[in-house]
Amino acid sequence: MTEKSSRPKNAVRSPDHTAPADEVSRAEAERMRDLVLDALEEAKGREIAVLDVTALTDICDYMVVVSGASDRHIKTLAERVLEKMHGAGWRQIGIEGEDARDWVLVDFVDVVVHIMRRETRKRYDLEGLWDRTFGELRKEGDAAGGGEQDDGSRTDAENTAASRPEASSG
Repeated sequence: MTEKSSRPKNAVRSPDHTAPADEVSRAEAERMRDLVLDALEEAKGREIAVLDVTALTDICDYMVVVSGASDRHIKTLAERVLEKMHGAGWRQIGIEGEDARDWVLVDFVDVVVHIMRRETRKRYDLEGLWDRTFGELRKEGDAAGGGEQDDGSRTDAENTAASRPEASSG
């Protein structure tokens, strides 16, 4: 597996198809994240978690992790995400694991979606891996007098849900 050192140019375009991937704004990344979340919620994804990894890596801005109940459910979740994103004009640069359906990864550059069986999700513990890393960076930022930080009482999914427009409006 080759390591990504930077975002591929022109891999994903904005809905108007004028901006290359490396120019996609934070607002567009948030819209992409919200479309992915809508698709997963519509398809009854379980235990949806969003990790904002912008401070940790340039691979992507958000990682979305969701559990599927069965092979068919995992396939349906992936299909819904692809349909919703394609309908909005965004294309994935890669998809892995479609045949195995134990862990399907869909890469939209700014948003990477991990659709996993519950057992696989527990085994690899992506949320724990990134939270531990994020926690260490948060402590360093606090020591250096960094900006406002989450006190750790909410999960990443709760933080993301709180930041979604519909959460604040109603």
